[in-house]
Amino acid sequence: MRALVIDDSKAMRIILKQILQSVGGTVEEAGNGKEGLEKLKTIQKPDVVLVDWNMPEMNGLEFVRAVRGNPTYRTLPLMMVTTETESSQMGKALAAGANEYVMKPFTKDVIQEKLKILGIK
Repeated sequence: MRALVIDDSKAMRIILKQILQSVGGTVEEAGNGKEGLEKLKTIQKPDVVLVDWNMPEMNGLEFVRAVRGNPTYRTLPLMMVTTETESSQMGKALAAGANEYVMKPFTKDVIQEKLKILGIK
């Protein structure tokens, strides 16, 4: 499994990277949505993208919308991993094209379960 983790928190990127690597994944990282879009152009297409909502330059919701607007990435599984806990925010993310939504703090089991739901091993 190849994953792209997009989060402005280095600590959060490390945590997610460790979880994904523990299940056999390889991980690329980006510090915001804009970097994430650039990374998508230069790496092998990932099997999943985990993206934070609140980031500078381009937030996660803007990233999801940009990805869904590109035919190359329309089916790319996107998992929003965020501190946004309002159901209205979850609705916005899912309506924009996120496939799954994880609220921080989370456990390794939650991430693994969401990957299973997305059909990613």
